[in-house]
Amino acid sequence: MKTAKLIIIGFGVIGKGFVRVLIMKHNEILKNHDIDLKVVAICEIDGSLVNEKGIDLESALKLAEKEELKKHNDWRSIKGLEVIEEIDADIVLELTPGNIKSGEPGLSHIICALKNGRHVVTSNKAPLALRFSQLHKLAEKRGVKLRYEASVGGAIPIINLYRNNMQINKIHSIYGILNGTSNFILTKMFEEDLALDIALKEAQEIGIAEKDPSYDINGIDTGVKLVILANSLMDKKISFRDVKITGIKEVTPESVELAKNHGFVIKLIGDVNKLEVSPRLVPLDHPLNVSGTLNAIMLDTDIAGSIILVGHGAGKIETASSLFSDVLDILRS
Repeated sequence: MKTAKLIIIGFGVIGKGFVRVLIMKHNEILKNHDIDLKVVAICEIDGSLVNEKGIDLESALKLAEKEELKKHNDWRSIKGLEVIEEIDADIVLELTPGNIKSGEPGLSHIICALKNGRHVVTSNKAPLALRFSQLHKLAEKRGVKLRYEASVGGAIPIINLYRNNMQINKIHSIYGILNGTSNFILTKMFEEDLALDIALKEAQEIGIAEKDPSYDINGIDTGVKLVILANSLMDKKISFRDVKITGIKEVTPESVELAKNHGFVIKLIGDVNKLEVSPRLVPLDHPLNVSGTLNAIMLDTDIAGSIILVGHGAGKIETASSLFSDVLDILRS
């Protein structure tokens, strides 16, 4: 049996979701993969839980939900960078929110982990969109792996699908719906004739949209994911700054109704070939016409032809599926 030590940086929605799934699936992972996963550190902005024998995850979750993590027996006033450098671990999970202007704090965490010989699994899009090539070169130089399936499509295994099952294929194009929040809003506008601000307010009330939804409705989140797909699957060597972005703020009920009357729906589409994010007309019977928070990604390849992947692009439990895919793949290899 292999014991693997994990450090979790960022104990927000995604971090807690990962821990919940680990508690749920720990024995199954042990039985099916012969791997005992132990979380030896959980880092937040003002300190960390540290226990090299393994943190009591049940109590950590309960205290975190009450915003009382400092009451945990393993709490220490040590920050994430110090933990990465000082605590022995196999994999660092970088799960903090991303800042597209600087990539921080995730960029520094990832660089520190790679320099210290730790594998990295991340859901953080911003560092990858800004420094993709630099981070991959550093990982290669240090002989460790950088994985980021959870950064693009939530539970949709697009990067690992290509890496593990479609290596013989050359991808000609990638385009589709890459943001569940904007798709939810556009779906509400289409199905219930709502104005954008009303649909957005509903999305916020049920927890689909953030208090500050600008990354979603302005197309930034889609643009960041587009960069990651372009670099990882098509070797485009681009940065976020190379993408032309138009969000959905200018989509009106009148434009949605006009599209509907002509047999179309409006969707926010990311197009890797054109390096563009924009609202586009999609035929009602097209595979990319998916509803609610679903994402839909279309790959056009030379051997396999067209492949369409549809699934939940967000959600704490759904995203955990991709995080575990990367973690277990690293440990198996």
